[in-house]
Amino acid sequence: MSVARSRAAPAVPAAGRGEGERVHSGLRLAAAYAWRLLVIGALVYVAFMVLGRFQLVAVAVFLALVATALLRPLADLLARVLPRPLAVVLAVFGSLLVVLGLLALVGNAAAGEAGKLAGDFRGGISRIERWLEGPPFHVRRGTLSGLHDKISTFLSTHRSTLISSALSGANRAVEVLTGAFLALFCSIFFVHSGDRMWRWFNDQLPETARAPWDRASRAAWHTFAGYTRGIIIVAASNAVLVGIALLLLRVPLALPLTLLVFFATFVPLIGSPIALAVATVVALAGRGPVIATVVLALIVVVGQFEGHVLHPLVMSWAVRLHPVAVAISVIAGSIVAGVIGAVVSVPVVSVAWSVTRALRAGPPGQA
Repeated sequence: MSVARSRAAPAVPAAGRGEGERVHSGLRLAAAYAWRLLVIGALVYVAFMVLGRFQLVAVAVFLALVATALLRPLADLLARVLPRPLAVVLAVFGSLLVVLGLLALVGNAAAGEAGKLAGDFRGGISRIERWLEGPPFHVRRGTLSGLHDKISTFLSTHRSTLISSALSGANRAVEVLTGAFLALFCSIFFVHSGDRMWRWFNDQLPETARAPWDRASRAAWHTFAGYTRGIIIVAASNAVLVGIALLLLRVPLALPLTLLVFFATFVPLIGSPIALAVATVVALAGRGPVIATVVLALIVVVGQFEGHVLHPLVMSWAVRLHPVAVAISVIAGSIVAGVIGAVVSVPVVSVAWSVTRALRAGPPGQA
């Protein structure tokens, strides 16, 4: 009988396997992916929470990486005829002086046009009111004046809140200066010896993990540097086109608006239209509806040129993201971290995608 029981024993696992096979294979696959996605989502959430706590440091390091991607080729070129430390100093501080000089030029231009622009705005607001009162809007005359009174009442009522906001803005300015100094400090060392710093870090890893980490880091840096240089080219091209148009149309504050377009382009898809919308309002107040309509047409022209010519031509070799992925990344980044999130979302997603492709492809010699 013991022999019979031993022979009958395997029947129990067989029944268990039969019950397990009743679960559809697709459901088991979905469950396997689901818990892995939950783990990845939890890790991403924790990473964002940590970065949120150290936002100043994260932004400073990001800016240092941007400066490194732009200035490392210049420093390498200067290092052919100069000592490496001197080449790095010239590249970093020379570029910083150029940027500060441009900002000073734009500030002087804005200050010089401030008085004239105030008068243009007063006359422009009257023209806007007359324009809105006519066809096709037919806004009642008392509506706009009532809105002006409401704004004045709001400002006088919430004056203490506005003052406290200004004081908190002063504290924020101190943080910005601290972050800028940290970014400058890090960029000097990244430009000088960033490759040696990475090799030191890679040597601290287990030997089996060094090759994948090195392959992933090279793919990430290639994508990040390509995106940074590409977005600079796109932003500069947009700014030059818009600046020439605003100067020809004699729109007030043409240089500050050009600088605004340059920085707004760093937010893909939505940055340039928002900056040109601001330029349209300035043109409407300073030059009238006809010039404002021409500036409004620039939104369409520049958007088409940027989307169908500049981005495919400049960015395709470094960043391979579908426009839908770009749009979702920008909106999600803005929800998570505001303007900073909108700026860094596309390079972060691009780097993550390039790292994934590099790890899936395996070593270069692998079939």
